[in-house]
Amino acid sequence: MSTKGSPAGASELKRRLGVTDAVMIGLGSMIGAGIFAAFGPAAAAAGSGILLALALATVVAYCNATSSARLAVRYPVSGGTYVYGRERLGEPWGYLAGWAFVVGKTASCAAMALTVGIYAWPNQSHAVAVAAVVALTVLNYTGVQKSALLTRVVVVVVLAVLAAVVTGCLTSDRAGAERLGIGADVTVGGTLQAAGLLFFAFAGYARIATLGEEVRDPARTISRAIPLALGITLAVYTAVAVGVLAVLGPDRLAQSAAPLADAVRAAGVPGLSPVVRVGAAVAALGSLLALILGVSRTTLAMARDRHLPHVLAAVHPRFQVPHRAELLVGGVVVVLAASVDVRGAIGFSSFGVLAYYALANAAAWTLSEGEGRPPRLVPVIGLAGCAVLALALPVTAVVSGAAVLALGAGLYAFQKARADGRER
Repeated sequence: MSTKGSPAGASELKRRLGVTDAVMIGLGSMIGAGIFAAFGPAAAAAGSGILLALALATVVAYCNATSSARLAVRYPVSGGTYVYGRERLGEPWGYLAGWAFVVGKTASCAAMALTVGIYAWPNQSHAVAVAAVVALTVLNYTGVQKSALLTRVVVVVVLAVLAAVVTGCLTSDRAGAERLGIGADVTVGGTLQAAGLLFFAFAGYARIATLGEEVRDPARTISRAIPLALGITLAVYTAVAVGVLAVLGPDRLAQSAAPLADAVRAAGVPGLSPVVRVGAAVAALGSLLALILGVSRTTLAMARDRHLPHVLAAVHPRFQVPHRAELLVGGVVVVLAASVDVRGAIGFSSFGVLAYYALANAAAWTLSEGEGRPPRLVPVIGLAGCAVLALALPVTAVVSGAAVLALGAGLYAFQKARADGRER
């Protein structure tokens, strides 16, 4: 295994996280704001085929998770697919994966922060979003163990809220199984687009891989944590989707900006609506916390290799976190949270994340049996699925995402040309 970009000296992180910590960080990323907001846009695209879209997103997510887990065990250092792409496919592909992750997930951070504001204080959503980013950046700065502890609390609260929502919907006499059926409105394009939008909420298992340098016994911890986190998330998402759809039906769901809150009101339990609002804000905080962790660790890995300014590779001597990377990420997200639209951020982020996982599957394909290669069909389905779902996203997301990837490729080529020129 190549040692380039691996930790050394002042840039080394400590292995402090166990299986439970890693699972909770993954759950905090996946069971976040997406479950409170993504079903509306997905239903608008898929209509009565939203459960098909959820199943399709699940298959792609499983393949991506399996490929990521095998690679993370092989390369248990910070950086995720940035490292896997570089080691298995070559430096340009690793750079592009890291670029897609950092840019796409920075947009996700802004979306999560704005979701906190929208649910907590709609009239001051941008101000609340900025305050949330500042607070969580400070928390992350003081150590990953504190972040993992807060994530556990967030996950427990959100799961309790979602359990109440599902129970309220499925036990209501206003729920109808006929609303779960697939009608004539279903199209292939709409189902694929909905799957791409729903995938936005599934991508948190990457956080476990990008924290690979901070988990104890990576071979055991990562291989268990990723499938556990994904499995729990899939069960929760399916239960929520069925409950909400049974009460609202696809048409009302498509028109809802806050589908879970609308569902409990439609189910005849309006008293749960404030609880859902609190749960959504807490969930978004959990997602934002884990996102900042993941983006800062990939930034650290790219800075070690000087694909980003090397000053960002520093690790705080006391708190053992990439403090400069975290401050930079926090600062950029503050600017975005003060200015962008949440729906646009979700579409743009989905494109970047799908490009990132496409490269993860390509890297997993190159593993040998002795290196823990997954079944051959897994990375094939994962790669093809990522490509199809990315291209099925709204046109604005595809165009802007492709433009940003092209910009990243151009920056890499410029850096490479300058380095070659200096060597001559």
